[in-house]
Amino acid sequence: MDTNQGVPLAESALPIPYKDRYAGLVVFGIFTVLLGCLSALFIPLMLAGRLAAPAGVAGQPPLASIVPAMIVYGILAVALIWLGIGSIMARRWARALLLIFSWSWLVMGVLVSIFMMIFLPKILADISAGASGQPAMPPEARVVMMVTMAVIFGGIFVLMPAIWTFFYSSRHVKVTCDARDPVTRWTDACPLPVLGLSAWLAFSAPTLLITPVVGHGVMPFFGTFLSGISGGIFCLVMSCVWGYAAWALYKLKPQGWWIIFIAIIAILTSTVITFSTHDPIEMYRLMGYPEEQIAQIKKVGLLAGRSFGWLCVIWIVPLLGYLWFIRKFIFRKS
Repeated sequence: MDTNQGVPLAESALPIPYKDRYAGLVVFGIFTVLLGCLSALFIPLMLAGRLAAPAGVAGQPPLASIVPAMIVYGILAVALIWLGIGSIMARRWARALLLIFSWSWLVMGVLVSIFMMIFLPKILADISAGASGQPAMPPEARVVMMVTMAVIFGGIFVLMPAIWTFFYSSRHVKVTCDARDPVTRWTDACPLPVLGLSAWLAFSAPTLLITPVVGHGVMPFFGTFLSGISGGIFCLVMSCVWGYAAWALYKLKPQGWWIIFIAIIAILTSTVITFSTHDPIEMYRLMGYPEEQIAQIKKVGLLAGRSFGWLCVIWIVPLLGYLWFIRKFIFRKS
């Protein structure tokens, strides 16, 4: 009897037993496409809402301030529709990228929900007759608002991404895609944890180029704020660094890991130094925020004073931990 390393060829050729999840891939693909369409809908809604606002209203942000959000929604819409179609077609690359997307959605959603639940009571408590010209919100109404927001944020930012993550991380879903799409895809060349960071860096690289246009190139830099031409040059350099690091990480090159590690340490140091000596309000003024909007930021307190610096640190430190986690995938290849 012919064998392959002691295993009969008939046995070695047997497929791995699994439950076909193609129907689930179609259903989740359709819902992903619908999420993309919803993201696209936000673009005209934001533009219409801004254009419909009365001219000269105090604290009204400039039209350019909503451009970054519109661009992000546009990119998200195209990506989700593309990924949804890929899921319907049971493509391996779609399953990998949707798993990365759902994990990112879940992690950021949990963090955003926590921050909202911490600061929303303060925001609601600050709604008073003196601030809005309306009667103060009764305590019962604040409780209802809190519960409603908790349900909305919990559903959109925690429950939905958790369902997406659970489905696309299933072994049966993976084997279903492998069986229906046996061609080696570009996502197979890189471990998923590394591919996730590479994808985020690739997304961040072009978005950095928006800052000089809508934010006057204002960036914190080791105890001062860059702006104008100097800020624009800094954003361009960082965009190139992020782009190269995304490519190097995808190729599992150690220099990509070192570049991001050093860059994150530098950003963390710069953030701590800058916001320990400067109030973020200075940054908002350099970015052209109207004074009425700055007053609202001061009142909430989350994005002003020392809270802003700590908020930046809270976001950066877990990224360092994740970078250390993926180190094993890169340096074992070197």
